[in-house]
Amino acid sequence: MTRFFKALLATCTLAASQSFAAAPVPVVASFSILGDVARAIGGERVKVETLVGPNQDAHVYQAKPADIQKIRAAKVVLVNGLGFEGASIQRAVRDSKVYSLAASKGIPTIKVEEDDHDHKGHDHGHDHGDVDPHVWTNPAVMQRYAQNVAGALIIADPEGRLYYGQRLLDYQQTLRELDTWAAQQFDSVPKAERKVLTGHDAFAYLGKRYDVQFLSPQGTSTESEASARTVAKLIQQVKQEKVKAVFVENIKDPRLVQQLAKEAGVTVQTAPLYADALSPAGGPATSYVNMMRHNVTQMVKAMK
Repeated sequence: MTRFFKALLATCTLAASQSFAAAPVPVVASFSILGDVARAIGGERVKVETLVGPNQDAHVYQAKPADIQKIRAAKVVLVNGLGFEGASIQRAVRDSKVYSLAASKGIPTIKVEEDDHDHKGHDHGHDHGDVDPHVWTNPAVMQRYAQNVAGALIIADPEGRLYYGQRLLDYQQTLRELDTWAAQQFDSVPKAERKVLTGHDAFAYLGKRYDVQFLSPQGTSTESEASARTVAKLIQQVKQEKVKAVFVENIKDPRLVQQLAKEAGVTVQTAPLYADALSPAGGPATSYVNMMRHNVTQMVKAMK
């Protein structure tokens, strides 16, 4: 009988320790793509909430009181950094005193040439400065991004070190395979024809990785205004260079691209690109990997 009670006590203790370990770590990610990476690495040990959801534009998003509560209740807050998040989110994270990390830390950045777009109104309390924040469009550098996320989760939950470490290795392998696949897709298009027009300048890292030229009326922030001169130059360029891959984005008002395409005599592709946000459930871009596969597939199809 004593042995039975000892076994029962041991079982109860084990169950208690497992239920304690199973209480997920509250994590806040600033936007949906980063939230997906955090879930991929965190698995069952984390509960991730995002501030800027699917199909929402982080460039113009204003933090709400509910967001501030989420941040304060978190054990770790993940942001992209490089000025991607608006001033209100940056302030809420800073004021909360909760441990936070920029997932882009240590990733080589691309400088923004403002003259390329000749746009105005690039402020409203949200400025990228001279750096393009859209590092996630290159799956090769996402290995470092994912490593930074894993590091932040380990600091918040040291007992999960081995768990996060293994999931990181698995995810990095997935990213390597994604990079290889994307390179093969773009290699099927002659370099001279690798040209894509999008609403705002969100794909420079992808362009640099796979030798694709991206054109856009707006700069790296959707808050920037496209000047009449920039739009006129783009219309001419699209006509002269016979650019076929013209896309709207899921986070942006499509009218500027539609008007530009109409004047250039080209057709806008029916499927949008997902630049700064995932698609809602049921869409083609519910995860980072799905998003990249969708974008690359659509671009390559349109360029051919």
